Amino acid sequence: MTSATPSESSSSIKKISRPSSGIIKKTIFFTVVAGSIAVLLSKSFFYAEPGYIYHVRTFSGSEEVITDIGYKFYPFGRYNAWKRAMTVQSEIGASGNAIRAEKDSNNSSANLPPLSIMFLDQVDAHAEATVRFSIPSDPESFLKLAHEYRSPENLLRTSLMPSFKETLQANASLMTAEEYYAGGRTEFNAEFEKQMNGGIFLVKREEIRVPSYNKAKSSANAALGTDQQEYGDNVKTIFVVRKVLDKNGIPKRKRQRFLDFGITVVSALITDMRPNTKFIQRMQLKQQASADRAIAREQRVQEEEQRLLVIARGEREVAERQAMAKVDQIQKTTEAQTDKQLAITHAEKVKAEAEISKETAQINFEKAKYEAQTIRTLAEAEAYKKKVILNADNALAQKLEAEIEIQKLWAQAFATRKVPTTVFGGGQSGAPVGSDGEVKAFMQMLTLDAAKRLNYDRNMGEGK
Repeated sequence: MTSATPSESSSSIKKISRPSSGIIKKTIFFTVVAGSIAVLLSKSFFYAEPGYIYHVRTFSGSEEVITDIGYKFYPFGRYNAWKRAMTVQSEIGASGNAIRAEKDSNNSSANLPPLSIMFLDQVDAHAEATVRFSIPSDPESFLKLAHEYRSPENLLRTSLMPSFKETLQANASLMTAEEYYAGGRTEFNAEFEKQMNGGIFLVKREEIRVPSYNKAKSSANAALGTDQQEYGDNVKTIFVVRKVLDKNGIPKRKRQRFLDFGITVVSALITDMRPNTKFIQRMQLKQQASADRAIAREQRVQEEEQRLLVIARGEREVAERQAMAKVDQIQKTTEAQTDKQLAITHAEKVKAEAEISKETAQINFEKAKYEAQTIRTLAEAEAYKKKVILNADNALAQKLEAEIEIQKLWAQAFATRKVPTTVFGGGQSGAPVGSDGEVKAFMQMLTLDAAKRLNYDRNMGEGK
């Protein structure tokens, strides 16, 4: 292996160093170009956030309204971001006219401290309210608004916030503090929203005299006691704010300036009202006086109820005694009437029983009489019937029936007689021995004797 000479080494070093410097230059060049492009791109694109409207101006002098979301191209131009809805709010803790129109983290676009207002009865108070505005989204109206105010801060500071303050203060002049705290809160809030939407009412303050229902009385004449003579005109002066009407009877309004640019009021709310300390103390005294009157009224009612209760108790006792006497009287009268009625009923019962007994005896007599006549008639009929039958056939049927019964008896006796198997005896002596012939002859003799006693002819023919 051979070593290089010094001249060869230096030449090789030069060959190596030349391409290294070229690469560095190229790298620097490309870096500068890339940085320039990045700077140019950063000045030409922005991201459109939701809830905003963007006013874009390009280097060529053209304008564009961006309402959709995403990356937008504005070559070497400018843009302003406008909230679609701006909120002006007065609340405790806000400092001055703090405007936060470009901060997404805030709930409001402008925060104000509680506004000082003056009611109709010269009572001042601090009001907290919130009004939310919606800016137009169509390009023509939005560009008109952007040209007029140039930025959201200018719109808030020069238009929306002054309108908010003026309307709230003007709304306070329509009502007294006592009316507000006596039930007019909702009316006050509704009038505020109406004036924010349609304009401030033009009003005028009038002084009127109305009759007083509390009649003043003189107390100079002590002899009159409580029946004092009236004095004075019994009227009082009050101040009334009336809306100025046009020839058609419609209230005149001072139009809100922002309405000409398409801005609308989404909501107008009064969240709190804090009057001054003196009014609070007066209201507390009034509440205490009202409570005292209510208590006195209740005590008076209670005393009246007690008086009525005593009267009612006395009337009740009298009524109870009258009722008891009346009940006793009714009971005695009822018992006497009952005894009388029972006696009458008993007498009528005895009389009715006697009449019934008499009628029953008469009926029984008539019945017995008719029964005797019936028996007699039946007996006569039966006798007549027997007589006719006897005259007709000499009672042949009865006689025959009797003879048949007699023959049945003889036949039965003959059938059941006890006859010895062998009969001893002589026929010469003529003594009966119980033979069949003797029995038959005996039976014939008995039959003839019975027929003779029955006295009828056994031969067939016409009866005697």
